[in-house]
Amino acid sequence: HRVLAASVARTKPSKAAMFVLALAASAFSGPALSRSAFSSSVQMSAADNVKAGLAAAALAVSAPALAADLANGQSVFEGNCAACHAGGQNSVQPEKTLELASLKSYLAGFSGDESAIVTQVTNGKNAMPAFGGRLEDDEIADVAAYVLSKAKGGW
Repeated sequence: HRVLAASVARTKPSKAAMFVLALAASAFSGPALSRSAFSSSVQMSAADNVKAGLAAAALAVSAPALAADLANGQSVFEGNCAACHAGGQNSVQPEKTLELASLKSYLAGFSGDESAIVTQVTNGKNAMPAFGGRLEDDEIADVAAYVLSKAKGGW
């Protein structure tokens, strides 16, 4: 379910909203539901079911996107980046490492979050190839989060 939710969170809001509304409607519509909790029975009318479904949908749509998958980010890094950036280093331009101080100095638009790393990985620059056509958006987001996490931790 987490993978599905992550992919929904990364789609256009209108698609995510429609998915969540459809999911909530299917879960909470139909004939009245009977639920028991701790031996007491609660009857919900069809109207209450719809209200509950709409409330659940509103909460789900307004919830923040799930955090990046750092384990997947590590896997993507090892498979695509480690040849040049093993241990956060840079075998092509040694002064431009993936250490936090270096990211602050050399990475265009770096403000302490993943966005500039996503841009660099997607578009490439100088000797670094673009991975935008090779990796999915969620893989790029995950590897960017992984790199930032490692940079903040000192590799």
